[in-house]
Amino acid sequence: MNVTDPIADMLTRIRNANSAGKDMVSMPSTKVLVEVARVICEEGYIEGYTVEDTKPQKTLTITLKYGPKRSRVIRGIKRISKPGLRRYSAAADLPRVLGGLGTAVISTSRGMMCDRDARKAGVGGEIIAYVW
Repeated sequence: MNVTDPIADMLTRIRNANSAGKDMVSMPSTKVLVEVARVICEEGYIEGYTVEDTKPQKTLTITLKYGPKRSRVIRGIKRISKPGLRRYSAAADLPRVLGGLGTAVISTSRGMMCDRDARKAGVGGEIIAYVW
């Protein structure tokens, strides 16, 4: 199946699996999706991710994280920059999600990183998604 926006598809799969209380969610893998999963994992919103070599395409499996009594760690996840309307931001104007309680995933010239790291490195870029 050909997907127009694989990042939005990934975020929707995570959002749906999180709402349903699933432990894992799988999707077709690309380098960009693996980088987004890496940033979300480093920020502590998911337990981990693996890339399995399956045919005809590799599969990205994300293990979701829950708190005590199965409370959700990911309260919300939203795609910001879309294929029809790209959103860019300079280093000084990078957004703060929920006043710093959430995380913005930024695609910079130095790779994919969270808003805090991009601010520290002094680089701007495309705002991929918000996670809170």
